Amino acid sequence: MNIRSSGVLLHITSLPSRFGIGDLGPAAYDFADFLRSHGQLYWQFLPTTPTTEIMGNSPYASWSAFAGNPLLISPELMVEDGIITFEEVRDAPTGHAAFVHYGATGIYKAHLLRLAYERKKDSLSSSDRFAKFKENNADWLRDYARFVTIMDEHPGKIWSEWPEPLKYREEEALLQWDADHKDAIEFEEFVQFIFFSQWRRLRAYCNRNGLNLIGDVPIYVTHHSADVWTSPHLFKLDHNGNPTHVGGVPPDYFSETGQRWGNPVFNWDAMRNENFAWWVQRMQHNIKLVDKIRLDHFRGFAGYWEIPSEEQTAINGKWVEVPGMELFRTFSLRLGILPFIAEDLGVITADVRELKQQFYLPGMKILQFGFGGDLTRNPDTPFHHEPHCVLYTGTHDNSTVKGWYVTEAGDQGRSNLHEFVGQCTDLDNVHITFMRLAMQSVANTVIFPVQDIIGLDNSGRMNTPSTAEGNWEWRMTKEQLHHPMFQRLAELTGLFGRWT
Repeated sequence: MNIRSSGVLLHITSLPSRFGIGDLGPAAYDFADFLRSHGQLYWQFLPTTPTTEIMGNSPYASWSAFAGNPLLISPELMVEDGIITFEEVRDAPTGHAAFVHYGATGIYKAHLLRLAYERKKDSLSSSDRFAKFKENNADWLRDYARFVTIMDEHPGKIWSEWPEPLKYREEEALLQWDADHKDAIEFEEFVQFIFFSQWRRLRAYCNRNGLNLIGDVPIYVTHHSADVWTSPHLFKLDHNGNPTHVGGVPPDYFSETGQRWGNPVFNWDAMRNENFAWWVQRMQHNIKLVDKIRLDHFRGFAGYWEIPSEEQTAINGKWVEVPGMELFRTFSLRLGILPFIAEDLGVITADVRELKQQFYLPGMKILQFGFGGDLTRNPDTPFHHEPHCVLYTGTHDNSTVKGWYVTEAGDQGRSNLHEFVGQCTDLDNVHITFMRLAMQSVANTVIFPVQDIIGLDNSGRMNTPSTAEGNWEWRMTKEQLHHPMFQRLAELTGLFGRWT
């Protein structure tokens, strides 16, 4: 990321696809073409692992760190591949085009995938492509399929509440489960086969046309996940399989009580004893899917905020050191050039900066943060940017620029912004001002959320941390794809030397 370039942040679910949620079908290809025709080098999105309404549909809360989200599978591509018919996709769920309809979409796509499996299952045993897919993903696929099928037969129970032979993964019990649930397990493997087949095609298309994909890897995994069930020794759990400590962040800009995420924290001694094999496997898997990887909560690779599981907030936690240098040296040996972006936001200490600099990883800057307090001391003020970083006007966790201007900037922030740009900025043009400031920055890479390009207020916000409802639902409409600000984006891309 050493050339001047720019890109756009839009999660897959936010694409204007036909079926109540963005997916890997024609709308994704159209958006890729659109980005390249407007001079953009990068398309960034959020994690693409399975989501669930139980956990608020958050892409950062999944029961697998490896599997793909079935909701992102394109019915249109399934028709194109001949595994379902055009008539079978006609009864698609309808609703407001600006929001994801998780419930109805989940039912609809599960039905289509079941139809496809029933049609193909007799031929799967002789399919070389299916056999090769299972072989290439043997490290996680079978256990993921087992986890989902066991979960389906024990509704409302987390894995630590399952019958002990399954909870503790006794070999005889697992083999018996495989025998008794052969079709159900094969169905889950088939769904993943379809997902990754569609994903590989989309990535290949993007790369052929000069567009790079930026993925997102959360540092933590969910307790109720195939990952923790499969490797409980790699996490801080009690003898019943429940977390003794959970992750989060201390009180900060977002919350006076901090954020208690509830994810089990890693047993880093056990990770080290296995030469960080789980982490290497996870990164190798993601490198096959994307060109660059945003490492969420990067500071957790130097030290993390550990909260006793009985605490209801993040206030009474403590910092715990992590062998991050050893981990990233292992990455360098096993992966080669590291394609990472370090999400180094929040409380950043010398050890975090050292880890980032040692492995020459670009960090992140948030332009919304650049106009608070004394600008000479604010690290996000544009004249403090460095070339080797990725600058965002905002992220999925922030207000939109217009939302920030109204609800968060305050009189001082607005005044600082006006003084910095040398003219008054108002609600109608603040997003344009931010685009210009970002484009003219020395930062090599600039990423714009679509909502900031087209100037949405907080009705377009993707996520509000520490809230449980109304998140991850925003979608771009087909009409918004023709917004005149996209042409302005292209003009500014060329003007400030970011055209690729």
